[in-house]
Amino acid sequence: MRVHLFSVARRPPAWAEAAGADYLKRFGKALDFRTREFAPKVASSIDQQREREAEALLQAVPAGARLIALDERGEAWSTADLATRLARWRDEADEVVFAIGGAEGHGPALRATASAVWSLSRLTLPHALARVVVIEQIYRAWSLLNNHPYHRA
Repeated sequence: MRVHLFSVARRPPAWAEAAGADYLKRFGKALDFRTREFAPKVASSIDQQREREAEALLQAVPAGARLIALDERGEAWSTADLATRLARWRDEADEVVFAIGGAEGHGPALRATASAVWSLSRLTLPHALARVVVIEQIYRAWSLLNNHPYHRA
């Protein structure tokens, strides 16, 4: 299974890069997990900015991949919910892309294209922290699926 995490943000600060890298190395060869940052777009309006960022993200989604948009208006998932979804995607041999939008959020085209819209919290999180939380939660769900003690250690 291959998982991508796309984020519309500048390169994460060192602390976030280190935290994300720590969880990514824990997957070993069990899960192909890739991260990619997209530079925020400059535009004359917020709607145009969202549209340009959505276009960049959508062009980068591999053909046939399942797109999951991270958005505060999305559905809240428990770790068990995420694990169930990961198991289904793994069994269906799906490639999955999780997408964190820019400062103004996702454009309507990206949300409409997404298979699901996931909310990490009703709180507004900085991009670097959201990135770490997504990676950690995927690791936690993956651990749960593989009977690894991390989930309840």
